[in-house]
Amino acid sequence: MNKKVLNFVIFIVIVSPSFSQTGGDNIYEFLNLTHSGLVSSLGGTNVSLSGNDLNLAYHNPALLNSGMNKSLALNYVNYFAGINYGLAMYSRSFPGTGNFAAGLTYINYGSFTETDASGTITGSFSAAEYALSFIYSHQIDSLLSIGVNFKPVLSQLEKYTSLGFAFDIGASWHNSINHFSAGLVIKNAGYQVTTYAGEPREKLPFEVQAGISQTLAHAPFRFSLTLRHLEKFDLTYQYQDPVSTGENKVSSGFLENSMRHIILGVELIPQKNFYFSAGYNYQRRKELEIESKPSTIGFSWGFGINTSFLNIEFGRATYHLAGSSTNVSLIARPDLFYKKNRN
Repeated sequence: MNKKVLNFVIFIVIVSPSFSQTGGDNIYEFLNLTHSGLVSSLGGTNVSLSGNDLNLAYHNPALLNSGMNKSLALNYVNYFAGINYGLAMYSRSFPGTGNFAAGLTYINYGSFTETDASGTITGSFSAAEYALSFIYSHQIDSLLSIGVNFKPVLSQLEKYTSLGFAFDIGASWHNSINHFSAGLVIKNAGYQVTTYAGEPREKLPFEVQAGISQTLAHAPFRFSLTLRHLEKFDLTYQYQDPVSTGENKVSSGFLENSMRHIILGVELIPQKNFYFSAGYNYQRRKELEIESKPSTIGFSWGFGINTSFLNIEFGRATYHLAGSSTNVSLIARPDLFYKKNRN
């Protein structure tokens, strides 16, 4: 085994048991939001897809490749209750050195009414969070690539501010002959440098993800399976019983817990200029569905149109009966657009 790959695997084994938190237990949860229209339509997470879509590098830095050279990705998401977020990123590749990308992601929580203790309105305040992305990837050989994403974070909630940083470390395996690809990522390993108001430091939303993607050789389909939170098996939600002071959790067996790690996605690609995609996120469905009316919660869909210098992606994910998220992505090649107009 390649020595670098062996060291990478050992690192995963060492750090994985040290983190077991899931959503709601950490700061900077916005780092786990999905910007890409394609990835959103495939269930919200994917670390194995190969291609020239720059947005994929945000989910697994090892997916950044030379085919994304001089690409510009612009993403906007209309979320819930007036919240919106987005990502802008640009990449360059240098033969013999590697692939680089830099970007900025943000989430805007909107404006809030400020009152005093008696309820008298005294003004308004806002809340927002930001993170930079500095991505580097290197191709070890014709099949294996590794990458890292360094993310400085600024969180500003009213007059309170917190600074921190996070790392994503990934590996990608792609066999073009067998139309198979796989990915492994350690996400959001980092540190809160300054706290909001002098309270103890909190943990980041650490996670280990893995996935595989397979394109059929004689049919226009690509299937993806992604596994989330490999560092923690039990993903059932823990809650406080109002009757007692003890902590309780939803009862679940081995199969139920296993399913909560799985995200499934499928793409129909009749030609290279168009695709239709759909996904299923079991954990999202189990956490947010209403038993009397489960509807399409946990399902997502989307489509994309590709041209020589501009790709347009649309993704729609159902979180709850109360609403869905809409992801719109543009991946452009400004250099190709300039050449076409000049000619």
